[in-house]
Amino acid sequence: MMETGLNSDDLQAVWLTLKLASVSTLLLLFIATPLAWWLAHSNRWYKGMVAATVALPLVIPPTVLGFYLLLLMGPHGVVGELTSALNLGRLPFTFYGLVVGSVLFSLPFAVQPIQNAFEAIGKRPLEVAATLRASVWDRFVSVALPLARPGFLTAIILAFAHTVGEFGVVLMLGGNIPGETRVLSVAIYNHVEAMEYGAAHWLAGGMVLFSFIVLLSLYLVGGKLWRGAR
Repeated sequence: MMETGLNSDDLQAVWLTLKLASVSTLLLLFIATPLAWWLAHSNRWYKGMVAATVALPLVIPPTVLGFYLLLLMGPHGVVGELTSALNLGRLPFTFYGLVVGSVLFSLPFAVQPIQNAFEAIGKRPLEVAATLRASVWDRFVSVALPLARPGFLTAIILAFAHTVGEFGVVLMLGGNIPGETRVLSVAIYNHVEAMEYGAAHWLAGGMVLFSFIVLLSLYLVGGKLWRGAR
């Protein structure tokens, strides 16, 4: 069967993907910022292990991460038993489960740009602010965050785009439930399996265009911000 257009399920998958990417990126900013700050300034002996753990999703297959998250959040997993005890239900095959998987899978794409930005600032601006009697919080908010703005922009773009393109993790954790867990990448897979190449072209082509725009924005806008920060 050769379909040439998109149906309501496809549009629903697009909306769910954008929603997932937005929620995950927002959560990643709250998680990645203090973690990146610690990695940029800490001299603890276990810093390397923390950095390696954060970067782990870059090298392990997404299905492996999804499999172990499925076990952890399942009925017999530690997280699954905890959520059940709190009457929160189980996370697998729900939107919230997808959010957890997406945050963990995209964590290095948010942490590393912010960490690099914090490291590029150096100690001098913070020391100058300290001589002006600025508190630790004031130094972080008034000095570090504005100077690290290019890193935050890079983290937002990469984390959002990476979440949009997820497949293995979301398929393992969410399955293929229309309107609940069927995201854009899974919808494309469904069309290809059904030999509906016309609809697959529409969705896949849209993702290619989106990826190009993301990278172009990263190079153009991000480059200007880095030059301005310097």
